Amino acid sequence: MTATALGAASELDPSRHSARFSLWFSCVGHAYSHLFTMLYLTVVLVLEREWGMGYAELLRLSTLGALLFGAAALPMGWIGDRWSAVGMMVVYFVATGVAAILTGLARNPTEMMLGLAAIGLAASIYHPVGIAWLVRNAASRGKALGVNGLFGAIGVAGASAVAGVLTDWISWRAAFFLPGIVSIVTGLVLALCWRLGLVADRLSDRVPEKPASRQDMWRTFFVLSVTMMCAGLIYQCATTVMPKLLADRLSGWIEGTSSVGLVVMGMYLCTGLTQLYGGHLADRFPAKTVYILTSAFQAPALIVAAVIAGPAIVPVLMLALALHVMSIPAEGSLLARYTPSKHRSLAFGAKFVIALGIAPVGIMLAAWVEQTTGTFTLLFLMLAAFALSLATAALFLPGGRAASAVPAPAPAE
Repeated sequence: MTATALGAASELDPSRHSARFSLWFSCVGHAYSHLFTMLYLTVVLVLEREWGMGYAELLRLSTLGALLFGAAALPMGWIGDRWSAVGMMVVYFVATGVAAILTGLARNPTEMMLGLAAIGLAASIYHPVGIAWLVRNAASRGKALGVNGLFGAIGVAGASAVAGVLTDWISWRAAFFLPGIVSIVTGLVLALCWRLGLVADRLSDRVPEKPASRQDMWRTFFVLSVTMMCAGLIYQCATTVMPKLLADRLSGWIEGTSSVGLVVMGMYLCTGLTQLYGGHLADRFPAKTVYILTSAFQAPALIVAAVIAGPAIVPVLMLALALHVMSIPAEGSLLARYTPSKHRSLAFGAKFVIALGIAPVGIMLAAWVEQTTGTFTLLFLMLAAFALSLATAALFLPGGRAASAVPAPAPAE
């Protein structure tokens, strides 16, 4: 067959088109998962006035949703492995949108808590299913995880901006209604693509690797269980208090919910770009080394963030955030490398049970520190200790580069 014919055949290869659509929907899904679970963290600033409740009391309403966002990841991953990753993603988009709309209808704290719990349960589908789906279809795993992580950062950034702008311009209810409608439409588009054959499930990796030893698999599992718990606490505490922290530390410099939201958005968008570089590093260097160094250097940045105030706090927080997101592709690459493809969704489900299941602890810790001390200084000193613990534990991961890819490509499903 000629080179031209080969090129034409490649363009018509349905598995390649499916991989592209999978990447796109997985990335969009990642943005949505963080956007929907973080809308409330900015809305709560308005509810303090409208419902006459304290910040810590309102913040605790999100605890059940945060718990479900992590704890339900394991069963969702199990279903994704046994049924269909694409089907589960359709359910994810539609169910999350419906849950957001119901949350926007909340009339009291109890209904708000139940609505946020519904969002957490629906959104728990994404991380075990969507990322495993992405990894199976990726030609360059680190790069794909980096791009996917950037979209996650866009979701985190967009949550504060969307919630702040819609709350100021319309109402806090619109901050749940409009994103909910967009998510439902996205799910219906994915369902149509699935029906037309533009998106399909892949049961094995597009670029397979030599299998890791059972000893290395178990070693990685136990070490990552510790590191992901520390990373989850750092992420959850920092993102939970970010709008409130900036409102306090930048008092006199910025005013209004939308202004705080836009500052948070800018910070997360800029730091999210570094995840692309983190993906490049994870492909080029040993993922273990990248993971240790990016985690260790978070500690001094978090210590400075604990005590600094005024506009200078913004670049310091951005440095800490950048180092955190740069570590994520390396962490994902390590987990994917030491997990069989057929159990990938279950493995990522376990990861997020640990990393996101710790979220209620992070929320309660943040609320307790703010209520007890009136500041977040102690909280950020704790986060620095978690970062050092993470880097220390990561030293015990299997060393060296990941095994090279098997020359023969995986057959298309």
